[in-house]
Amino acid sequence: HALTSFTRNGSTTWGPLELFFFCVCRVSIRNLGFRSHTTAKTAILFIQPQHNVTTLSPEGEVTFYHYGWKDSATILFYTFIAIILHAVVQEYLLDKVNRRLHLSKSKNTKFNESGQLCVFHLVSSVWSLYIVITEGYLFHLSSLWENYPHLHLRFQVKFFYLTQLAYWLHALPELYFQKVRKEEISRQLQYICLYLLHIAAAYLLNLSRVGLVLLFLQYVSELGFHIARLFYFTDENHQKMFDLWAIGYVFTRMVTLTLMFLAVGFGLARSENQGLDLEMGNFNTVLIRMTVLLLVCFTQSWLLWKFIRFQLRRWRESRLEQALRKKAAAKQPLRPLKRDSIGHHENGVLKAENGASPRSKKLKSP
Repeated sequence: HALTSFTRNGSTTWGPLELFFFCVCRVSIRNLGFRSHTTAKTAILFIQPQHNVTTLSPEGEVTFYHYGWKDSATILFYTFIAIILHAVVQEYLLDKVNRRLHLSKSKNTKFNESGQLCVFHLVSSVWSLYIVITEGYLFHLSSLWENYPHLHLRFQVKFFYLTQLAYWLHALPELYFQKVRKEEISRQLQYICLYLLHIAAAYLLNLSRVGLVLLFLQYVSELGFHIARLFYFTDENHQKMFDLWAIGYVFTRMVTLTLMFLAVGFGLARSENQGLDLEMGNFNTVLIRMTVLLLVCFTQSWLLWKFIRFQLRRWRESRLEQALRKKAAAKQPLRPLKRDSIGHHENGVLKAENGASPRSKKLKSP
């Protein structure tokens, strides 16, 4: 209802494709009203995660999920939802802040990017932390690789992965909607494709537990960066938060590599289930383990290399700025000494204006 009134008011942010996506989502949601049996089944295919299995446990019947081809329909639907939410955040939050800050065009683009990612990383980091705690992965690290393959997932775990894939897929058409400059497209495509590759690999290779922990660490690190950048755009004197983020960034890279070698390099290597079995979802082979480790190591090394280059460039710019300030201060002329009405002082002697010492007056005898 809120989105319907939003479109009736005539928003300037939404384009024709976004309105089309909204209509598709609205029709799918209306079909969930169970007006007919056929439309209800079709709507559930898009909205609710599929491929569920019900098993008996001491607590009763428990429903687990695994991945399949029907997940593509669910991901497509939530991609449209992400596009709509992106436009809502832009219209009701970021655009109002931009009108008050009066930023330049380049800073305005970066501010919008950081604002959107800040909201997403905040929600995703809290959500992933909740799942890690409730599933017991945080206090039992051995559960990250024990009983592999982790084919059956709980509802919250599968729904988290589906929404993550949907969000990063929605970022591709947003490059057109946001009219991103050509210079920025390559940079944004890099991290969008990296997120899609790593999340899809963790989901399809049944490494969902390791992927959850690593996504939580990554999102917390990125959240700190985008918060620091937002504060920097509001006031350029706020640069200390970048120093705190730099420490957390390096720490995140080290923890990520440690967990991957611990879970994949040692944990899965010692597992009893060795071999490739597509029906059971087992991908625990030497080739796949080495490929996953090389992929993660290459990505983390590349990120560290870019980070070091950024810090060195920032250090050089600050040194150059300090040198220019010193040169400008040295070129400033010295302020002249104050002169009195008779002359000026030189080496403790009172001099007249023409350089001659004034004659001393003779004191009259009493």
